[in-house]
Amino acid sequence: MATSSKPKGKTLSSQASSAARPQQAVKFARRTSSGRIDSFSQDDDMDLSGEYSGQSDYINYTVVMPPTPDNQPAHPSSENKSDGTKSRLGSEAQHRNGGVKMERGMSIMKSNNKSMLLRSQTGDFDHNRWLFETKGTYGVGNAYWSEGDNYGQDTELSMSDFLDKPWKPLTRKIKVPAAILSPYRILIVIRLIVLFFFLKWRVQNPNPDATWLWGMSIVCEIWFAISWILDIFPKFNPINRSTDLAALRDKFEKPSPANPHGRSDLPGVDIFVSTADPEKEPPLVTSNTILSILAADYPVEKLSCYISDDGGAILTFEAMAEAVRYAEVWVPFCRKHDIELRNPDSYFSLKTDPTKNKKRPDFVKDRRWMKREYDEFKVRINGLPEAIRRRSKSLNSKEMKKAKSLAGEKNGGSLPPEGVDVPKATWMADGTPWPGTWLNPTDDHKKGDHAGILQVMSKVPANDPVMGHPDEKKLDFTGVDVRIPMFAYVSREKRSGFDHNKKAGAMNALVRASAILSNGPFILNLDCDHYFYNCQAIREGMCFMMDRGGDRICYIQFPQRFEGIDPSDRYANHNTVFFDGSMRALDGLQGPVYVGTGCMFRRHALYGFLPPRANEYLGMFGSTKKRAPGFKVQLEDESETQSLTSHPDLNLPRKFGNSAMFNESIAVAEYQGRPLADHKSVKNGRPPGALLLPRPPLHAPTVAEAIAVISCWYEDKTEWGDKIGWIYGSVTEDVVTGYRMHNRGWRSVYCVTKRDAFRGTAPINLTDRLHQVLRWATGSVEIFFSKNNAFLGSRRLKFLQRIAYLNVGIYPFTSFFLVTYCFLPALSLFTGTFIVQSLDITFLCYLLTITVTLTLISVLEIKWSGIGLEELWRNEQFWLIGGTSAHLAAVLQGLLKVTAGIEISFTLTSKSAGEDEDDVFADLYEVKWTSLFLVPLTILVVNIVAIVIGCSRTLYSEIPEWGKLMGGLFFSFWVLSHMYPFVKGLLGRRGRVPTIVYVWSGLVAITVSLLWISISSENRGNLQV
Repeated sequence: MATSSKPKGKTLSSQASSAARPQQAVKFARRTSSGRIDSFSQDDDMDLSGEYSGQSDYINYTVVMPPTPDNQPAHPSSENKSDGTKSRLGSEAQHRNGGVKMERGMSIMKSNNKSMLLRSQTGDFDHNRWLFETKGTYGVGNAYWSEGDNYGQDTELSMSDFLDKPWKPLTRKIKVPAAILSPYRILIVIRLIVLFFFLKWRVQNPNPDATWLWGMSIVCEIWFAISWILDIFPKFNPINRSTDLAALRDKFEKPSPANPHGRSDLPGVDIFVSTADPEKEPPLVTSNTILSILAADYPVEKLSCYISDDGGAILTFEAMAEAVRYAEVWVPFCRKHDIELRNPDSYFSLKTDPTKNKKRPDFVKDRRWMKREYDEFKVRINGLPEAIRRRSKSLNSKEMKKAKSLAGEKNGGSLPPEGVDVPKATWMADGTPWPGTWLNPTDDHKKGDHAGILQVMSKVPANDPVMGHPDEKKLDFTGVDVRIPMFAYVSREKRSGFDHNKKAGAMNALVRASAILSNGPFILNLDCDHYFYNCQAIREGMCFMMDRGGDRICYIQFPQRFEGIDPSDRYANHNTVFFDGSMRALDGLQGPVYVGTGCMFRRHALYGFLPPRANEYLGMFGSTKKRAPGFKVQLEDESETQSLTSHPDLNLPRKFGNSAMFNESIAVAEYQGRPLADHKSVKNGRPPGALLLPRPPLHAPTVAEAIAVISCWYEDKTEWGDKIGWIYGSVTEDVVTGYRMHNRGWRSVYCVTKRDAFRGTAPINLTDRLHQVLRWATGSVEIFFSKNNAFLGSRRLKFLQRIAYLNVGIYPFTSFFLVTYCFLPALSLFTGTFIVQSLDITFLCYLLTITVTLTLISVLEIKWSGIGLEELWRNEQFWLIGGTSAHLAAVLQGLLKVTAGIEISFTLTSKSAGEDEDDVFADLYEVKWTSLFLVPLTILVVNIVAIVIGCSRTLYSEIPEWGKLMGGLFFSFWVLSHMYPFVKGLLGRRGRVPTIVYVWSGLVAITVSLLWISISSENRGNLQV
């Protein structure tokens, strides 16, 4: 940078001799009248008079340079020194003498502040020329030198003086361009207005020829308009976010005065994996998930992994032991060769070149050895059921012999007449009975009735890296950290007579056990089939938690991505419209909903506490925002006298249980989860270096306390499942848990990474897919009829966020209107009438406007969300298929539970692949009959029969009414086009259609035909009379 300055003392002019000036190390340039820069490299004076001496061509500037070796003054007592500099980047102006030849010079300026290079605003100074002629180097700022060099006697300059290190945020909010978002909002408003006038016109213009048809259509269309409003309004403010992993490393893992050794100052993370049945959730799939977790790119000493086996199966236990043994070589292999995909099954199944970007010469040898070890690992996992069975049979026979010998001794050498009864136990590898579920279930050893089990399979790692060494039989891990994170197997105690609250109860047991063992301030929960596809996913989420304002974030939700889906995504398994559209939009409000897996929680928020700061939204539409007041702990005797305006979710939790060790861990987790207080704008932060101390080793009393908190009686007379942890009372405990946090004023964040954070599997079979949707929809109905209905939310819930949660509870009820509307085209074709009296221009214009605006809204939504047009169409198709089958059944089941108290049981979604190993999509073509097929199959057959009857009647009619026929045909084909994936699912492969499909279709077709004939005959008889 350069500034004009007045010379103090000696004035540099064109009459001065070049010998009287200090040797110049920088050559200057002039600007021509055309704007081009001409550089001069001669040391002698140049005559710049004439056309180049104008008022605007050449101006004197003093360029202030740091004292590098190339611009030291020739004499220490140079008169060019200046003492009066008042700022680091400023110097006094040096004025021009009109018409006199001027010259530029270099000067060294001293001041209390460190001087740095100043450059002319006109850009006349040629840095490249200066670097070339002085053989300088260009670094941060305008000059660079090594720290070991000492330049100048009176200066104390170092490289750090010229480094500008501003406070860097860890995340950035990226708004959707206004060119997309503004038209999107305008079109929504236009369509809303058109819908209002259309429905008003429909109500004011009934069809006297078919009033009943007109009335049903009006009711359905009004409900569809309400449903569309509930769905589209929360999408008014979609946003995107990005993270800065480099800034995260600089803040928490770079040596500093508070962290001289460069240890990680990041908080701890506990990862929960849940499983329940090894038959439906294969141990090999779960093992690969565990291996990807143990190999995650996060400080080893800060990471802990827990698996909840709610079935207490010895197969899962021994599979996890094998996985930990394989992790001892798999994890260092990933670190050594920087493997990104750390699920071994997915990594060794890649179709791409594994040597791409790999530079170590031993990579091929190491990979070949690891592949062989993994194949042996898979064989051992597959052979575990038979090995357990043989071991148990052998040990049971020995126990039988001992029992018979002992009985014979007591009975005088002969066996008692009633025989000897020895329970057939299931035995562990160390020769002790398995405390969980046995292969031959008995009392105290069956599902729902077994002891609590906690086994730490991988101990707490050392705080400092443990480097490997060369081994000829294995791999050379020299210079590679061979530690693996702590891993624990947990199976909570279950006894008959206790309500164990399904998955939510298992997760709460893990919360308590992990608080005793590791107490990570953040919790990441995953399904057993969701593995780390991005090894830095935890760091991505930690950027939001540790950024400014991160103390108000209760959880980070990652999008769900799936593998093994058929290329056409027949049943919309990817669900991109929800994960890339709706969830991004909710991120612009109070945050996305919690969807069950791939979510990083703040432990303090999960305990039911309020955020450090929150807002209240008042007014009809929540337009008035004010800071929420602080809440005090409510005493037990105040519960009956509390204000009617207070919300129960805003009361602080009190009853955590009788574990003193757990209660002491609550404050520690809250403090360790705070962001770094490295800037004055960071509120509620912690000082740097507060998390550098090593974790204490586990002792027997600690493990015993962890076993005590997973007992089935621990939650008695506590607030677990009500205010604390995962919330009970719904099969969709995930949505309810997230709603409660938002209701307290917490915020959540949607973290979409460039490389997918996690990947899992989804059911591609039509029956499995519908049962999955049935479970979700039933949970939504339960939410609607419970105290978790968003109508009852607190004032801390934003208005549009409340609308989104309302839609979660209301959308299954659309099934009644959708089923009715799907039968309307068929009824129209049967009766020869239509929902309107005639297809006049008003109706067609309204219909065209509504369709065009919806299409344009969808196109713009595709623009800001990134979803594909085919994905949007698949979602629309499955919306109708699921709405006429699973959603309808969910509403009926929910009403039965609410009115009659009939509990709903669901089968676990299978995570295993199809039986045909040669075709990965074999399960797609398998037809499994379910009662959920009845309604959509009936709609399908009735519409086909109606098309045939309607066309036949119109063709053979004396006065054909083509307008009504075309209207009925259009809507019938609309229904049939949405049912196309359902038809393909019923046909299966090679015409393997279940017999019941033919029988039901025939019965429906015959019944409809007979009814139509009967009605037509009566109508003709009435006309003749």
